[in-house]
Amino acid sequence: MIKNTKDIQLSVIGLGYVGLPLALEFAKKRNVIAYDINKNRIEELKVDKDKNLETEKKKFKDSKLIKFTNIIDDLKSANFYIITVPTPIDKLNKPDLKILLKCSETIGKILKKNDIIVYESTVYPGCIEEDCVPILEKYSGLKFNKDFFCGYSPERINPGDKKYTISNIKKIVSGSTSKITKLIEKLYNEIITAGTHKVSSIKVAEAAKVIENAQRDLNIAFVNELSVIFNKMKINTKEVLAAAGTKWNFIPFKPGLVGGHCIGVDPYYLAHKAKKVGYNPKVILSGRKVNYNMGKYVALTLVEEMKKNKIKIKDSNILIMGLTFKENCSDTRNSGVERVISELKKLKCNLDLYDPWVDPLEMKKQYGIFSKSKLKNNCYHAVIIAVAHDKFKKIGINSIYKLCKKKYVIFDLKNLFKSKKVNLSL
Repeated sequence: MIKNTKDIQLSVIGLGYVGLPLALEFAKKRNVIAYDINKNRIEELKVDKDKNLETEKKKFKDSKLIKFTNIIDDLKSANFYIITVPTPIDKLNKPDLKILLKCSETIGKILKKNDIIVYESTVYPGCIEEDCVPILEKYSGLKFNKDFFCGYSPERINPGDKKYTISNIKKIVSGSTSKITKLIEKLYNEIITAGTHKVSSIKVAEAAKVIENAQRDLNIAFVNELSVIFNKMKINTKEVLAAAGTKWNFIPFKPGLVGGHCIGVDPYYLAHKAKKVGYNPKVILSGRKVNYNMGKYVALTLVEEMKKNKIKIKDSNILIMGLTFKENCSDTRNSGVERVISELKKLKCNLDLYDPWVDPLEMKKQYGIFSKSKLKNNCYHAVIIAVAHDKFKKIGINSIYKLCKKKYVIFDLKNLFKSKKVNLSL
C-alpha cells in the first residue's frame, strides 16, 4: 500500500491540452514519467516544442524532473497513473470510449499490486467503475479495491486561458476508498494552490464534471435563441443583454458558436447515461440542439444579407476569420465554425479560411482548404469574424474593410467591433 505521497512514482498518460500542463506542473516538484502513444509528439516535447501553442519553452525548462516517452515499458516503474486521454463523441453523438478503454487495457497489462489509477478524462457517472475497472481487472489479474485502487479528478483546464491555469483552478478529488481519496488529495495539493474539493465517491466527481459544461451549454443556448428571436424583431441583442445585466442576479452569457472538447461533448455523455437508467432528458438535449444549429443559422443569415445587398451567392468569395472553438488558442476540436463552412460549401461559395493560431496543414486535412497565411485586399463579398482572437482586434475593422469588394457584408459573431461598423452581429 502507498502510505504517503513520498512513496508515489508518478506517471501521466496522454500529453494533450490536459496532460502536458499537468505533467509539467508536477515535474517542478517530483519525478514524472510523461507518456503518449504518439512518437512524433514525444520527439517534439523532448525539444521543448508544443504544437498546441499552450506551453511556453520556459515552462519546459522549469520542469526538470520530467521524462517524455512513448515506450510502454518505461511506465513499469510507476505506481501511480494519471490518465488524461481524449473521450470524444461519435457521429451519432454517443460517447466514444475507445481510447479510454484501450488505455485502461494498456495500464492493466503492467499494473502491480497496490498501484493507483486516477482518471481525469470526461466520462459519464459510473464509467470508471463500470467500464474501466473491469478492463483493469481482466488484464492485470488483480482485484479492484483489494490489489489496486482508482480515483477520478476531472480536468478543468481552459485552453488559451492565461488567468485560470492548472494551479489556480480548484480541483475535485475522489477515490475508491476514503484512504485513497486522502492520498489523491494530498498529491494534487502539491501543485494546486487554489485547493481541492473532496467528494464522497467517484460517481459524484464524474457527475460534477459533466454538469459543469452542460450548464454552460444550456445558458449559451438560451442567449443564442434570444439572439435569433431579437434578430427577427430587429432588436440589438448585445444592448438587450447589457440592459438586463444591470440587475444584480442576471447571469451574463453571450451568444455565439459553441464548440470545444467539453461544452459540445459533455451534455451528450450525461444524456447517454440518463437514457441508460431509464430517463429521456428533455432540457439538456434541447439546449444542445439550439447550439448545434447556430452554425447553419449563421450561414443562412449571412446569405440573406448578401441577397439584400444584391450579391450573387454562388461563386461568391467569403472569408472566415477564426477556426478554433474559442479565442486565443489553437484548439479546433468540435469548433462551431465547422457547421458554417459545411453550409456555405453546399451553396457553392468560394471559401478562404484565416486563423493565425491554426496549422494550415491541419486545416487542409479537416476542411480540404488551406488556411491563409496572408490576406489580399479587395477580394471578398463577405467576411465572417467567427472568433474573438486578440490578433483580429489588432488587425482592426478598417483593415478588414479593405479586404472587401465594393458590395460586401461583414458578420461579426463575437461583437468584436462596434455594431455600427458591421452589417450583422449576434
